[in-house]
Amino acid sequence: MDEEVEIKLVKPEDALELQRIYKHYVKNTAITFECNVPTVEEFKERIENTLKKYPYLKAVYKGNIVGYTYVGPLITRAACNWSVETSIYVDNNYKKLGIGSKLYDSLEKILIKQNITNLYACISYPKIEDEYLTKNSVNYHEKQVYKFVGEFNNCAYKFNKWYNMIWMEKTIGSHKENMPDIKNFNDIKDEVKEEYGIY
Repeated sequence: MDEEVEIKLVKPEDALELQRIYKHYVKNTAITFECNVPTVEEFKERIENTLKKYPYLKAVYKGNIVGYTYVGPLITRAACNWSVETSIYVDNNYKKLGIGSKLYDSLEKILIKQNITNLYACISYPKIEDEYLTKNSVNYHEKQVYKFVGEFNNCAYKFNKWYNMIWMEKTIGSHKENMPDIKNFNDIKDEVKEEYGIY
């Protein structure tokens, strides 16, 4: 299946399909701390805002979107421009098939070209695993070479339960003096298309 999955850029008109994937996680899990499913219009706005600076990628299998990933600023302060927060969601019917790894691999290649150095994943974490939340997200990120850096206790309440939140970190660039400026994703789109076939 891996060879058949294509990684492409998300477009605003993909909002309905992305909402369909995300809806499962909002309604049935504590993986996301959103409690209401965003409207298609809200999803479209989120896509458009992300693409102003960062990549937003989708995994396509036999013409269907089966997962997506994107990043946003870790903190909206200039000194933190080299750090981003990652997000990834895979269609619940296509999990454990390598789609997430393929998405993250493509995402990281682009972020390196943008001169991003640090990736951070904010992950909901159960004190005790239950029907809404397991430790699968943490295990997945560990396999992607993310490392645990911090935990907030009882910071989220969903499904009448309290959950923790952890942060995991991955370094993909060098930390040095005279750091190069961050490149806007739009400025390297042609390069990404030519080198990786992502468009």
